Amino acid sequence: MNSNWTDFLRTGYGATVTGTDISFPVTQPNSGKQIYALSSLAVLTVAGKDAGQFLQGQITCNINEITEKQSSFGALCNPKGQVIATFLLIKTAASFLMVLPDTLLDTVKNRLQKYILRAAVTLADSRDSLCLIGLCDSAIPAEPLLATSQNDLIRINFGGRYLVVATPDAAIGFWSEHVNTLGFAAENSAHWHYLDIIAGIPWLTMETSEQFIPQMLNLDNLGAISFTKGCYTGQEIVARTHYLGKAKRALFVAECAAPAPAANAVISDDSGQAVGKVLLAGQHEGCCKMLVVLQLSDRDYDQLKLHDHPNHPLTLVNT
Repeated sequence: MNSNWTDFLRTGYGATVTGTDISFPVTQPNSGKQIYALSSLAVLTVAGKDAGQFLQGQITCNINEITEKQSSFGALCNPKGQVIATFLLIKTAASFLMVLPDTLLDTVKNRLQKYILRAAVTLADSRDSLCLIGLCDSAIPAEPLLATSQNDLIRINFGGRYLVVATPDAAIGFWSEHVNTLGFAAENSAHWHYLDIIAGIPWLTMETSEQFIPQMLNLDNLGAISFTKGCYTGQEIVARTHYLGKAKRALFVAECAAPAPAANAVISDDSGQAVGKVLLAGQHEGCCKMLVVLQLSDRDYDQLKLHDHPNHPLTLVNT
């Protein structure tokens, strides 16, 4: 992250930056308007005159359907169709901005670099030059999911939330205005992560990378897969799964009273048989929400549990 940005948050607002989390002291009651400094996500910039054509041959979403007013979720797959990373792709006048988990940025950059060959494409780690801010406000207007506006900064509608991409100077100005003038409360970044889980956004980690094909993460339901755009790395497996209807697992939101489990924690049914894994988990006000990948079968999922916490039943939220 940019040092001027983190110094601003520390000195002006008492932020504690630990790994991929940024937390704040509780200084004001919940006003229904929250602002988040996000460090678990980062931006990879893909630029050059061949950038669009290059990405079209590598990722699941259709570059031709992404505009400066409409962003898209997408995925980068390996040749076996397994997702290396999920991302949000934003088109600007000069480049494409790939917002993805910070821990996978280097992996994705190195993987894409291998395919550039002679194309006029540059890949830039923009951790230091672009900041990410989350915004929650009941007054956010109803817009299409991932509707995008671009002025001095970029706003993407996350369905009642905004993800904001800004240079450090613009981020500092935006934060100051919203906290000092507009009454927004600085909230811990872990809560934004928790909201992403509830929204079913399947961010991957080093532990879960290259384990699932896109349909197992419900990326088709998020509009992150085009089945008409043509070839890209892993496309044959993804298309075959779609047209034959043979995805054996799917993503669900679940909750339980146990502490948030680690990625890949095993989920069992009432007989003790493993039926899935935890993709992501987050805790807020005593409730643990999870994204879980479960086998699709005729099993009764009314009695699921975390294998390591058998006394805490796990309930599916979106079935």
